[in-house]
Amino acid sequence: MGIKEKRMLLTQCVALLINRMTESGFKPCLGRDGLKHMKNSLHYDGLAVDIDLYDKDGNYLPDTEAHRDFGMYWEGLHELCFWGGNGLKEDGLKHDGNHYSITDGGRK
Repeated sequence: MGIKEKRMLLTQCVALLINRMTESGFKPCLGRDGLKHMKNSLHYDGLAVDIDLYDKDGNYLPDTEAHRDFGMYWEGLHELCFWGGNGLKEDGLKHDGNHYSITDGGRK
């Protein structure tokens, strides 16, 4: 699968994920892409997105556990879907619960 097709897959999966979050009573918000990400980040290739999660009252939920059910849902959408709260990434980061990506060349 090429980069364009992976970006399309990310877009389709993010739409499903946001719908699921909203139906579950949460208020998701796309992360600010202007923030710096690590060198070689999938964010730069359009293959990752950070989603900030808020409860029904608008309170930010910063911990990975708030994303767990959604992360498991995400990883069930496609074999290339990776949730940042599920184990170590190649760059050593873990517990990055608001990170949702499509793997590419070993990068998560």
